[in-house]
Amino acid sequence: MKNPNGYGSVVKLSGNRRRPWCARKTTGWTEKGYPIYKSIGYFTDREEAMIALAQYNRNPYDIDLSKITLKELFEKWSARDFPKMSKSSASSHKSAVKHASALYSIPYKNIKAYQMQEVIDGCGCGYSTQGAIKNLFGQLDRFALELDIITKCNSTLISAAPIPPSNKVPFTDDEVDAVWKIAGQEWVDSVLFFLYTGFRISEMLTIKIDDVDLNQLTIKGGIKTKAGKNRIVPIHPRIEGFVRARVKQGNKFLFSYNGKKMSSTQYYIIWNNLMEQLKMHHTPHECRHTFRSRLDSANANKRCIDLLMGHTSKDVGERVYTHKTLDELRNTINLLR
Repeated sequence: MKNPNGYGSVVKLSGNRRRPWCARKTTGWTEKGYPIYKSIGYFTDREEAMIALAQYNRNPYDIDLSKITLKELFEKWSARDFPKMSKSSASSHKSAVKHASALYSIPYKNIKAYQMQEVIDGCGCGYSTQGAIKNLFGQLDRFALELDIITKCNSTLISAAPIPPSNKVPFTDDEVDAVWKIAGQEWVDSVLFFLYTGFRISEMLTIKIDDVDLNQLTIKGGIKTKAGKNRIVPIHPRIEGFVRARVKQGNKFLFSYNGKKMSSTQYYIIWNNLMEQLKMHHTPHECRHTFRSRLDSANANKRCIDLLMGHTSKDVGERVYTHKTLDELRNTINLLR
């Protein structure tokens, strides 16, 4: 039975081919009146080709985009998004995509989750690089969804090596000074923010602009425990400028990625690049230990330290932040040199 006009056709190609059946659409006509075809795909039998043609007609998509390879998709995505991200993030994505070179020429819609996982497992690198590759596939999947190239994100099915446990070694004074020496670089303010507030990474990434009081110079944050939720931390004078600059950006969250809420995976890529530059081997959580250690060394009031850290303490009853309490917390924070 003949297909309706404009529906498309299925033809068998000549020669010895593994997929001889072609589903195609007419996209125009030559000057001599011959049809111009765009192939939807090649198939092993006629039935398979007819099903593909029917699916296309039910939900038409850009045929050229459906054939876009991983390499071409990365180039399109990077041209759009790289100008909006930091140089370190862009550099990390460029390095990550090199590990997927074996998939460069494959149409992105045909790449399976197990192939993505093979790239991660076979990269021969540690958790940092594996996390960067996983993050890249997530970015490309979301971009491919925007373009209607794929209908599901295979990147949600893959995994990377977990962050190894650390011995929680605090920063030395010399290391803190070394961070200050590059304070003008992108994202170094986030390291100093950790060092002068004691927030966890999960807490920092959920702090909203509305949680920052630039009149009182305080930040409300904390999510992990009952004692730590919505605690008040005064802004140390040395990081006040960084906080004001972040607020001025006008994003919903204080530390954002392309104007949106940042994931811990995205932040760890930035963190690892900074630690590599500084030739240090610390985790963000070690900033929290540094914060407490430096306050202990300055003989700060234990009750105030527990309030700032969000720890349960027998010296901390109701968390009522009176004017006197805020003054005590501010004086405690200011003990950090």
